[in-house]
Amino acid sequence: MTVQITLKPANQSFPSRPEDTVLAAGLRAGLAMPYGCRNGLCGMCKAKLLSGDVTYLREPAGLTSGESCAGYILCCQALPRNDLRLELEIGPLSQNIPARRMPARVEKIQRLNHDVLQVILKLPESIRFAFLAGQYVDFILPDGRHRSFSLANAPQQDNLIEFHIRHIDGGRFTGELFDHLKQYDLLRIEGPLGNFYLRDNSARPVILLAGGTGFAPTKSIIEDTIARGIPRLIYLYWGARSREDLYQHDRALDWAKRHGNIRYIPVLSDPKPHDNWSGRTGYVHEAVANDFPDLSGYEVYGSGPPAMVYAGQTVFLKQGLPRENYFSDAFEFAND
Repeated sequence: MTVQITLKPANQSFPSRPEDTVLAAGLRAGLAMPYGCRNGLCGMCKAKLLSGDVTYLREPAGLTSGESCAGYILCCQALPRNDLRLELEIGPLSQNIPARRMPARVEKIQRLNHDVLQVILKLPESIRFAFLAGQYVDFILPDGRHRSFSLANAPQQDNLIEFHIRHIDGGRFTGELFDHLKQYDLLRIEGPLGNFYLRDNSARPVILLAGGTGFAPTKSIIEDTIARGIPRLIYLYWGARSREDLYQHDRALDWAKRHGNIRYIPVLSDPKPHDNWSGRTGYVHEAVANDFPDLSGYEVYGSGPPAMVYAGQTVFLKQGLPRENYFSDAFEFAND
């Protein structure tokens, strides 16, 4: 049985299924709800419970006892028990693109480097998959668990969708993909989800901060801006350990060569001797901070490891970046 969730002051209502968290239901409805880690750690999805009841599968670490007593909940972990009214500021509708479940068949599998797999899925001919560049989808496992991966292609290609999936040591799902996934396998996905997408209502220069496979959603954003002829100045900072981890380095170089509004700055934290690397080194968010001591006139989009995303946020806000101009997609490990 579904329940209704209403957000104030927007007075926006949407349904929630029994297995949905508040955040999952809102994202499925196409709402730009604030969130970060999706694991109850960062506290970015905090909301004031005005009426109704929720429960948690586990007590969220991102909520203090004082906040809990004051009536706050974490939307990414809260399961509605009945109709809810919440106080939560949200952005505009994500162009009214609701999430849906659909089958997808594996069209292509390719190793991009030693630990990153490119997976391209083909959707049924009757489906055209609308999404915003930078969003993600959930892979639905046979036991009902979900695993989230960012879309790496631009929305203009809507019958084939691309993912960059890094192998996680001890990760059951990525281990299955690397060891057993083959062409023509049938998978189930749900999407689009997430509020990580380029805001079109701005002319500010854009800094894309990517770590590892956080390159995937930035690739989607850049290819979308190229396809739509958006002239905004874009700086792509891609951080990785060594040269082999920049698995589509040549593609990024080509964007910068062909398009005068795109700058590409790769940064390696631990280059190997045989890399013969003469480019930037260190942490990628620090490279951004060094290059832009005043970020008050910029928008920053950070995607990748949580440590990078949250460290970047802390530093950039100190350098004048308005909080509302920092958008993030932290690649937290999923909890079962």
